[in-house]
Amino acid sequence: MRDGLLVPLPQYPLYSASLTLYGGELVPYMLDESTGWGMTVPHLKQQLEDARSKGITVRGLVVINPGNPTGQCLSHDNQREVVQFCKDEGLVCIADEVYQSNVYAEGKSFASFKKVTAGMGLLDAVPLVSLHSISKGFTGECGRRGGYMELTGFSPEVKAQITKLVSIHLCSTLSGQICVALMMNPPKPGEPSYDTYLKERDGILSSLKRRAMRMVDALNKMEGVTCNAAEGAMYAFPQITLPPKAIEAADKIGKKPDWLYCHDLLVETGIVVVPGSGFGQEDGTNHFRTTFLPSEDDIEAAILSLSKFHVKFMAKYK
Repeated sequence: MRDGLLVPLPQYPLYSASLTLYGGELVPYMLDESTGWGMTVPHLKQQLEDARSKGITVRGLVVINPGNPTGQCLSHDNQREVVQFCKDEGLVCIADEVYQSNVYAEGKSFASFKKVTAGMGLLDAVPLVSLHSISKGFTGECGRRGGYMELTGFSPEVKAQITKLVSIHLCSTLSGQICVALMMNPPKPGEPSYDTYLKERDGILSSLKRRAMRMVDALNKMEGVTCNAAEGAMYAFPQITLPPKAIEAADKIGKKPDWLYCHDLLVETGIVVVPGSGFGQEDGTNHFRTTFLPSEDDIEAAILSLSKFHVKFMAKYK
């Protein structure tokens, strides 16, 4: 039997790598760049039916919200459509929500798939795995590791088997476990540390929002570069239209065109970005993923260096 998962493209490579490790099948669905990296149920159905026609038993659907590497934040209506799709097709919904604190777009707000599913009265009808982590957001950022998954809509027997399976793995360090507890139970109004917590949380998130807007604005001013708004998470995922000579140069060394761009950027500036081909992308397009994590002072220097490199690279291959 060939089991598979519907996984978004572009995607955080953890999912494709895990499927390969455990002998599963990647069933990709494309996020629509022209609509701000949206997902549509008709496309999901098309990919599901295509996989089933090839003898693949699709077990679940992965949703990354806010998106990595694409930075989109799904609308609540879109989430309800996804939940209904999973119910209708008998799929487990795996909701990767590790960037839930990082939403910057005006008029957008995060809602967990658990909340959406409960609001539809389907919490017992749709098997849902909710993922969260201290390594993103603002609690521990990238310096500490810890997280959890919550299961709803599963039978007690299945939960018992999953608990048994995860119990044989190593757990987070003690500091990571403490941070998870603090993330789940932050200081409350009236407690001594509440004002400090609020000030630090809001300061970090408002700074990330300014940096996100600054980075996207700078990218969109570069020749041949288009970038959707970074509505959430910590990344921008611009598309770059590279000159034919750059594509030919990459072909000659057996590399993807966006790899060549990212490699040359690293060599000339020391700036590390990730080729879009590493995440999966629509055929004939090139992207790279960049963060906006440098401090507000440092990010200006990084943008200036990136912009100068881009001008040189485009001129070199014209």
